[in-house]
Amino acid sequence: MAERFDAVVVGAGPAGSAAALALARERFSVLLVERGRAAGAKNMFGGRVYAWPLFDLLPEWQKDCPVERFVTRESMVFLHGGASLALQFDSPRLGDGRAASFTALRPRFDDWLAKKAEAAGAMLITGIRVDELLMEGGRVRGVVAGPDRIQADVVVLAEGAMGPLAQKAGLLPDLAPPAVSVGIKETVDLPAATIQERFNVGEKEGAAFVFAGEASMGLRGGGFLYTNKASVSLGLVVSSEDLARKKAEVPAVMEGFRMHPAVQRLIRGGKVSEYSAHLVPELGLGMRARFSGDGVLVAGDAAGFLINNGYTFRGVDLAIASGVAAARAAVDARARGDFSAQGLASYERHLRELNVLTDLETFRSAGGYLKNERLFSLYPQLLLGITEKVYTVDGGGKRRISDIIRKEMKGKAPLLRMVRDLIEGARSM
Repeated sequence: MAERFDAVVVGAGPAGSAAALALARERFSVLLVERGRAAGAKNMFGGRVYAWPLFDLLPEWQKDCPVERFVTRESMVFLHGGASLALQFDSPRLGDGRAASFTALRPRFDDWLAKKAEAAGAMLITGIRVDELLMEGGRVRGVVAGPDRIQADVVVLAEGAMGPLAQKAGLLPDLAPPAVSVGIKETVDLPAATIQERFNVGEKEGAAFVFAGEASMGLRGGGFLYTNKASVSLGLVVSSEDLARKKAEVPAVMEGFRMHPAVQRLIRGGKVSEYSAHLVPELGLGMRARFSGDGVLVAGDAAGFLINNGYTFRGVDLAIASGVAAARAAVDARARGDFSAQGLASYERHLRELNVLTDLETFRSAGGYLKNERLFSLYPQLLLGITEKVYTVDGGGKRRISDIIRKEMKGKAPLLRMVRDLIEGARSM
């Protein structure tokens, strides 16, 4: 088959479907190619979506978007031994307006967004793997899928963290272990009534948990839990370097997290119905990806558009916004009649206007800071040790809190090193 489209989008995840939808609205003929049997069938995410880019892309998105629950409760939980210490914030305002976030199941959400792109005029083809980029004269002129050569003015690569086509185009360097983490997720089925009672949320309200400390069994990383209508999404994001260095088995690490008493109380009585894992871009702008080339743009995870600053994990909102920015850059290039790298250079400006690059720059140092092993071992241990002694009354004489802190810190780490870590953390976060 020899076909021609104005634009080909590779990958029907949030970035690809957003790009295809925005392009189709601008009267581009668009082919959206998905490797899975359906949009979302092969994709994985933690399960939380920050809604702000949907308000502009689909102003009436709430009418039929497959929302599980709107997050109105945020919790950060530190784990050490069998103990836990939680910081919790509740507010119904967290679930309202542009600042709202919600939980979702990836197959339903991706399918919904891909169908919006189809309704706008994009052609969606599933079960097709793009093997190569179609190159002519040193620039991208389309894609090769099996025996088919499909020509296009511009190709948008929204292919996920590995980015094989982006690597072949010279836009994404080979991924070394420090650049990626491993994400592991289980869907644990629980009755809706149990979720509402256990997490103290309303029928449409949900809770989000971030776990630090021994959540990752001594590996650098952390855990998460998000409530859905009748299930919870439970998972870990851990250093791929540590998994290799410590020869840790992913299922064993996940089992250790799941069996912690603080986690067990939340999922008690639940049944695991789904298990998945994938690579997560870890360094953001530190991945040193290029976002555009001659006839090609890179969006979503393939460009490293993910933020993990220790208390929020963001990926879907940045993916959607980057897809919209890619479409706007293609519109600019069409107006100039120039789809070269220079003609597509406005992509970076649109990424800034949508605060994708600005937010990534704000947290540029977070990825490096979260490589500090003390954040996942020593400091949670100190925090929970101090807290336990503050609340212990055993008749043996009560010490002042300042004395407890000094005794717990003694010999654990130099005070100057702790102060430096605190300052670096404040700058990174």
